Amino acid sequence: MAEREYQITQESYNKLVAELEEMKSVKRKEVSEKIKVARSFGDLSENSEYDEAMNEQGILEAQIKEKEAFLNHVVVVSEEDITTDKVGLGIQATVKNLDRDRIQTFRLVSSNEVDPTGEVKYISEDSPVGKALVGRKVGDICEAELPGGRIAKYEILELKRGN
Repeated sequence: MAEREYQITQESYNKLVAELEEMKSVKRKEVSEKIKVARSFGDLSENSEYDEAMNEQGILEAQIKEKEAFLNHVVVVSEEDITTDKVGLGIQATVKNLDRDRIQTFRLVSSNEVDPTGEVKYISEDSPVGKALVGRKVGDICEAELPGGRIAKYEILELKRGN
């Protein structure tokens, strides 16, 4: 069975590579130092600091492997590949929530880029709203089933490249 490929923006790719580099250099050194200090306390069989540091090392190494595996299966979508004729990865969509008579702006991103807290809400293309918007054009009206079963109706007002 073929491995899944994940489409991400260049911005996201750069961020993930920087995070991985920090984990490998800075965080590994920090954990290594914690282990070294904990070993200096003596008997390892009853050394909670050592156990904690070793556990932290295991978690860090698992996170590094997970991030490396993810990066091995990404396809970077360049700005030139992002067209503004329909909603897709990297597109910023301004929509009108017809149920609440409210204008909202979403940027469609991969699941690792999600940030629903800003003025422009970064939502996953796999989220209910993201799935409802993908492939739609300006003027289209779509419905998204939200958690809890509520249906939200959106009209797409404007599409542009994100950033």
